[in-house]
Amino acid sequence: MSDRRDDGRLTDEELDGQGPRRRGRGVLAGLFVLLVLGALYVGTAVYFGDRVPASTTVGGVSIGGMDESEARAALERGTKDAVTQPLQVEGAGTKTRIDPAKAGLTVDYDASLAGLTGFSLNPADVVAHVRGGTSRDLEAEVDDDALTSAVATAAKTFEKKPVEGSVAVTDGEVVTKKSATGRAVDRDALVEQISSGWPQTRTYSAKISTLEPTLAQDEIERFTTEELDPLADGPVKITTTDPAAKGAARSVSFSVPAKELMKAVTVSADNGELSYDVDEAKVSAAVVAAGTSSGTLRPAKDAEVVLSGSQDFSVTPSQSGLSLKKDGVAAPVVAAMAKSGDQRTAAVPSEATKPEVTTAIARKTIPKEEISTFTTYMSTYGPRVENIKLAASRLNGAYVGPGQTFSLNDHLGPRTAAKGYKSAGVIMNGRLAEDYGGGISQLSTTLFNAVFFSGARIEEFHPHSFYISRYPEGREATISYPDVDNRFTNNTKGGILIRANATNSQVTVSFYGVKTWDVEAKKGPRRNVVQPKTITDDSKGCVPQAPTPGFDVTVTRVLKPVAGGAATTSTFDTHYIPEDDVTCTNP
Repeated sequence: MSDRRDDGRLTDEELDGQGPRRRGRGVLAGLFVLLVLGALYVGTAVYFGDRVPASTTVGGVSIGGMDESEARAALERGTKDAVTQPLQVEGAGTKTRIDPAKAGLTVDYDASLAGLTGFSLNPADVVAHVRGGTSRDLEAEVDDDALTSAVATAAKTFEKKPVEGSVAVTDGEVVTKKSATGRAVDRDALVEQISSGWPQTRTYSAKISTLEPTLAQDEIERFTTEELDPLADGPVKITTTDPAAKGAARSVSFSVPAKELMKAVTVSADNGELSYDVDEAKVSAAVVAAGTSSGTLRPAKDAEVVLSGSQDFSVTPSQSGLSLKKDGVAAPVVAAMAKSGDQRTAAVPSEATKPEVTTAIARKTIPKEEISTFTTYMSTYGPRVENIKLAASRLNGAYVGPGQTFSLNDHLGPRTAAKGYKSAGVIMNGRLAEDYGGGISQLSTTLFNAVFFSGARIEEFHPHSFYISRYPEGREATISYPDVDNRFTNNTKGGILIRANATNSQVTVSFYGVKTWDVEAKKGPRRNVVQPKTITDDSKGCVPQAPTPGFDVTVTRVLKPVAGGAATTSTFDTHYIPEDDVTCTNP
């Protein structure tokens, strides 16, 4: 019997039997849907796993939807021009460029694409791949050493050392050099900017600092205006007295140019501050020079003896001089230099100076006769003879008072073309050569023999390096300004008047005075004779020489007092080197 109801619906028992079956079918359907959806999800994840999320850009290059190799290729193509273009660095109103390749800047494409592809079941990753990605910058790879070097090179465009100014007094003139600031680039900061900004950033601003000079321009201007300029404001007037004058003439004055005084000023700098110092000795010298050139100051003048005719001697009176007291010059003048206008005046004490040979001494010791004379001879005429004539004319009339020392170099001074001397033969380093004043040694030798036979004390003489036949062996004296001199002291009982005369063939020097000694010369034999060598010389300026042996010789001078008494002797040893036989082959 059926339990089905008459209306066709299932009974409760039927319903209870079918429930489990229906629920089983629902679960299976749900599981199927889940499996389908899971498969679709996994398939989607697999599909998009090796592709870059949609709408993704790296360094401005769109690579969405591309697989990894496609994305890398697209990225390299899209950034090629950008990453090779020079960087620009600006600063201090100028610009420079840096080559990325030389600076060690390259794009790290692996790092730039990292994480954009790869299988993931993370819903966020899957959604990102489906819906679209993001934008990111390129990642750079930096060679720190190369970038540091490139930045150092670029920095030189902006950098400059500060200019160190200065102040000096040169030849009495104030000379200034302006100071100027410099610039320095913060190189480390620029390296950091580029390392973190490239390749996205193309232009960079260098951080520039100012470098100050040790001596500021303001200090130079202050010191020059406030301290140096007043020193050079104008001449300093020197007032003093002339003891030899009378009345109003006793008051004398002269001016010292500011430029001459400024030569005594030196400038120094210490820790950015300037100061000056004044050399008092130079100030004194400038004052004396100005006073002398003006004629206010004058040296004492010795009495002079003049020979008229053969035996007529007369005395030119001596004159006192006027000088300033050395210890009283510098202080008042330095003080006056710091003042201006009419206040630039210094009162300096003076003193009279006395001559060494007074009129009374000259008259008492006036020459009475010729006490010595000597003549040497010349075989040829030319520039050499002209030099001898000129020097003899300047030696003629020289007066050497009792006790005075005479220097031929001091008396003649430098032998120059400006003084009228000509170039002629001299001896240099044992060889003949040419120089102005050549031939003067013959006058020196003639003078030396006049000294020798007068009995005067010989202070300095220098024989020639090799023997010259026109001179007496061991009794000759070369001369060269200023080191090789011919000097003697008048230790006779009277003054000595020198007479010198030169013709085309001979030169004679005579001493007039008071005869004190009878003089005898004795010469020993030649010793240690050395024969000359033969030399062929093709150099320009070669001077031929005739051979002469070298040797040693001793000369003895015997002085016998004319008033009686024991004789005294002195010896002079001379060493001559050989004069080599020189033939010149390069005329």
